[in-house]
Amino acid sequence: MVAIERDPRCIAALGDLIAAYPRKLDIVEGDALTLDPAALGEAPRRIVANLPYNIATALLLRWLDKIGDYESLTLMFQREVAERLVAAPRSPAYGRLSVLVQWLCEARILFDIPPRAFTPPPKVTSSVVRLVPRATPLAPADKATLERITAAAFGQRRKMLRSSLKSLGVSVETLLAAADIPPTARAEELSVAQFCALARAVSA
Repeated sequence: MVAIERDPRCIAALGDLIAAYPRKLDIVEGDALTLDPAALGEAPRRIVANLPYNIATALLLRWLDKIGDYESLTLMFQREVAERLVAAPRSPAYGRLSVLVQWLCEARILFDIPPRAFTPPPKVTSSVVRLVPRATPLAPADKATLERITAAAFGQRRKMLRSSLKSLGVSVETLLAAADIPPTARAEELSVAQFCALARAVSA
């Protein structure tokens, strides 16, 4: 096991575990946002983490760039973020993060952890989520293009796509027709596969 930790107090505490279980734990002192976990060990690799909630989404998006390097990710998020990862179209939690994660992974909430499990107790409920990378993405698409489209669409999620996608700088009518999507549809109504169809239309 390799532990990434930036807090010197936690590193000192982990020293007791290293002493008790020689050669079973390595500590890398540093910031997970600047490190590549895949470079720290041979395959098969799994990430297991209680993520700092203020950078949880940033870390996840970074790991998605090289999701094929891992067998699974078991991560703890604030409950509201966990719900976004697994949300279905037409649900309030469905958004950009839902599309990007479900495009590349099978996502499932395993269980919740109440505030009383922590000291001091936070004001939010936490959830542990398991992400298993798909053998291939749910549908063909370029990741950077898919990110652009979902950012535009969900940036104005209450508007119809014929309005929200104007920021892409392409003919929205032509784009939607190529993807066989009604111009009156809204972002929250589209499936992951339909967003991928839009990405392919933009790339074409």
